[in-house]
Amino acid sequence: MSLGLLGKKVGMTRVFDKDAGIMIPVTVVDVKGNEFLQVKTSETDGYSAVQVGFDDQKESRLNAPTKGHFKKHNGTAKKLVQEFRFEDDSALPNTEEAHPGAALFEVGQVVDLIGTTKAKGFQGVVKRYNFAGQPDSHGHMMHRRPGGIGAGTWPGRVWKNKKMPGRHGQYRRTVQNLKIVQVREEDGVVLISGAVPGHKGSYVVVRPGVKANKK
Repeated sequence: MSLGLLGKKVGMTRVFDKDAGIMIPVTVVDVKGNEFLQVKTSETDGYSAVQVGFDDQKESRLNAPTKGHFKKHNGTAKKLVQEFRFEDDSALPNTEEAHPGAALFEVGQVVDLIGTTKAKGFQGVVKRYNFAGQPDSHGHMMHRRPGGIGAGTWPGRVWKNKKMPGRHGQYRRTVQNLKIVQVREEDGVVLISGAVPGHKGSYVVVRPGVKANKK
């Protein structure tokens, strides 16, 4: 992995590519306020990584150990903290300088975006697992129900991991191979092609595309 960005989903809009004559749907991600907090090296921690904080937080809302961590590394209180790992210590960025923010990526670069999907509440198996359901015609009484869940013979029980109704949504998901359409350093935002998991205002992680770099 290499250095990435922490951000907040602002919403979706569209931009027009005059050269190609097409409209591109994009997600606007606010990345202002990324800050280096801690550098971990193979000598001191056993692996190479850099810790980044995002979105200012009131110190009064933090517990004592968390406050001490921020003060120890001369950082301000943040709501979101994320580590970005590196192959070795030589690949670590220069944390003496400020985090590059939106300038970290360039137009056309392929990135992966990690976010948390919207919460759907308690849902049935049709919505939760895309079950086909049973006939809706006259005489049937189990239109959207899962049907039999046990066994008539040994072992007469419900097996673990059986797909059943329950809480749906709010899953951590990664969308791969999205393109940076625009980088607006003055506004502190990046415009990324396509849709991104989560509601408006939810936190996301933008990192260089893993599969794209392997190619």
